[in-house]
Amino acid sequence: MSTLRISIGEGDHIQGREGAPITLVEYGDYECPYCGAAYPMVKQLQEAMGDNLRFVFRNFPITELHRHALSAAMTAEFGAAKGRFWEVHDELFENQTRLGATLYDTIMTKLGLPASELHDALERAIYQERIRGDLDGGVRSGVNGTPTFFINGRRYDGPPEFAPMAKALARLVEA
Repeated sequence: MSTLRISIGEGDHIQGREGAPITLVEYGDYECPYCGAAYPMVKQLQEAMGDNLRFVFRNFPITELHRHALSAAMTAEFGAAKGRFWEVHDELFENQTRLGATLYDTIMTKLGLPASELHDALERAIYQERIRGDLDGGVRSGVNGTPTFFINGRRYDGPPEFAPMAKALARLVEA
């Protein structure tokens, strides 16, 4: 069983309280259909587990398969730089079939963020190193596809479905 090689730190995208007994880390790709299917499941887990769950999202764009994966990840990182990562993250997954410049502009307008600054960031690839750090950490942790989940630092190899994941998480709360 693989373990998470890169500790969770202040540079991570985190939802939930720091002292939660369970930390769920996802390595994901905004264009991956399996990540798109897992997105509502993660929301459901967060709702079901409440304060017992802390969720961390790390970028793992598979650019060989998904032509918008990197630009979507950079758009999310632009949102993070503006303090709006989770809003952009949600919009990208909720509109996954429309990824591209038009959607990114729509998201920026909706959130009141400067689309021109996003265009400049994408053109200059200023978030590429940040994303590469997530990718490298994923590879070191044994990630070879998306979504890949880690529960309290150990890779979850079961199906990315609500019932089995909720059961795995509940066992940790009861322990």
